[in-house]
Amino acid sequence: MENKTEMETWETVLLVGADDGTDSANFQYSMDELASLARACFMEPVGVITQRMESINKGLYIGTGKVSEVKEAAEHLEVDVIVFDNSLSPSQLRNLQKELKRPILDRTSLILDIFERRARTREAKLQVECAKLKYLLPRLVGMHEALTRQGGTSGSMSSRGAGEKKLELDRRRIEQRITELSKELEEISCEKQVQSKRRRSDGIPLIAMMGYTNAGKSTIMNAMIDIYMKNEEKKVLEKDMLFATLDTTVRRINTGNNRDFLLSDTVGFIHKLPHGLVKAFRSTLSEVLNADLLLQVVDYSDENFKEHMRVAKETLEELGAGEIPVITVFNKADKCGEEEKIKYPQIIGDDKIYISAKDEESLKALTDMVLNHVYADFQTAEFLLPYEKGNILSYFMEHSHVLERKYEEKGTILCVKCHKADKEKYAEFLRS
Repeated sequence: MENKTEMETWETVLLVGADDGTDSANFQYSMDELASLARACFMEPVGVITQRMESINKGLYIGTGKVSEVKEAAEHLEVDVIVFDNSLSPSQLRNLQKELKRPILDRTSLILDIFERRARTREAKLQVECAKLKYLLPRLVGMHEALTRQGGTSGSMSSRGAGEKKLELDRRRIEQRITELSKELEEISCEKQVQSKRRRSDGIPLIAMMGYTNAGKSTIMNAMIDIYMKNEEKKVLEKDMLFATLDTTVRRINTGNNRDFLLSDTVGFIHKLPHGLVKAFRSTLSEVLNADLLLQVVDYSDENFKEHMRVAKETLEELGAGEIPVITVFNKADKCGEEEKIKYPQIIGDDKIYISAKDEESLKALTDMVLNHVYADFQTAEFLLPYEKGNILSYFMEHSHVLERKYEEKGTILCVKCHKADKEKYAEFLRS
């Protein structure tokens, strides 16, 4: 728990899940993750009830007998909220509300709650509000009890409990608000596209970090800022919790010799990430789509890291970013048990590396790997630039890795590592 003030506001919850056999191998993992999601939303799980069944009950999600068991357990444990592992349909939510007589959340609404708490920028707040209203719209009837348990943290849903807002907002007003939010988000998206084009025109490669939530993306970014920028103000929020950051942050990493790159830290992925949230955060995740290279950051110390990688791959494909080159960064190698211990930094081939984000040597090895990828098209060339071509000299000084510069009677001799396109563009000045 975070601190005394936050501890006093924590609610007790009962977790409920049904295994219909479609993903039994990951069922327990999903339930454990649900507990972590609850704690990220300041809820303390005090009980777990699961059921194996051939198919999900269309009316109640779980069997009628299991509903009675959940009701008895909730009364005995005096829980504040009952949380279901899957997304509940509007009819399932209404029927369970009638039977259980307690506030109910499903996995989707729990993740929405976390996102609402974490949103900091105007864009993130709008995205969360839009996703939440779209989720709420078909569930208006019978949902006010579940929503009254807490207030929002931002935007138009913030001043009072969401349950009160439900009483004030009818379907038409919610649809109108969704339209307003979508329009404003589209404007923000257009502004970001202009900014992205401006950055791209500078010819600086964009590297996007992606991966499961809490894998260490923000820690890696802050470590690179420490090594190459030494600017505390440029650092991002770094915390050991699910979805500590939602906002995409872009920082220019100056490695020297005009081989800079832009590094972006995106929102983390998670098992069963609601489709509506993926769509809502599409503009935030646009940095992934525009990237020259992706760093898939994996928590190697987590026994479920292979499942995390699968989820990240599926999300990338859903976003349409499946063809972008990827370096897999196995982070937290220093936290592994004896059986999994591995030397770090350790590079495997040209697309895998084991590191600890707390180790400077690891970060430098990762940086070299990134530079080798994004500057692979750079070639060594020697130019003789007449003195009246000072603009070309300035261009190379700014956009290439200068190996040697000397002055002769006919002009400046410049030996550089430059992009293949620049070498071809100024081929007339090449020294034979």
